[in-house]
Amino acid sequence: MAPDAGQRPAVVRIATRDDIPAMHRIRLAVRENRLVTSVVTEADYVPEIEVTGRGWVAVENDAVRGFAIGNHVTGNIWALFVDPDHEGRGHGRALHDAMVQWLLAQGLPRLWLTTDPETRARRFYERAGWALVRAAPPNEVLMEWHAGGPLDH
Repeated sequence: MAPDAGQRPAVVRIATRDDIPAMHRIRLAVRENRLVTSVVTEADYVPEIEVTGRGWVAVENDAVRGFAIGNHVTGNIWALFVDPDHEGRGHGRALHDAMVQWLLAQGLPRLWLTTDPETRARRFYERAGWALVRAAPPNEVLMEWHAGGPLDH
């Protein structure tokens, strides 16, 4: 979906604590990869964006439309979600690319994530250059990105 006339294009910037309520609202609003096996609270975001990793938000018209969080210690993609009402505008890819480039710049040779199988998320990651590795419990798939991939310049 193209932005409406009068909308400013999204800007991707580093996430801060002030963004956490909007990020959590988006995380709980998604239609796929819903939280069912664990409970994530707003407090859980703080170490993810300040200690073990970094977060990014896509901001459009002064509102957070999506976010991504990557762990620079383990190489895990902790989160990448777009508000369901703002999908299809390139927010997810812009967030993905910023996150992957930063994680690779930290010297990580391998990035990894798990996602539900047969979802739009899995297809998104495959189009972005991620490789399916194997099934992962409880009902997910493990995907990896290796240094030297399309974004590692």
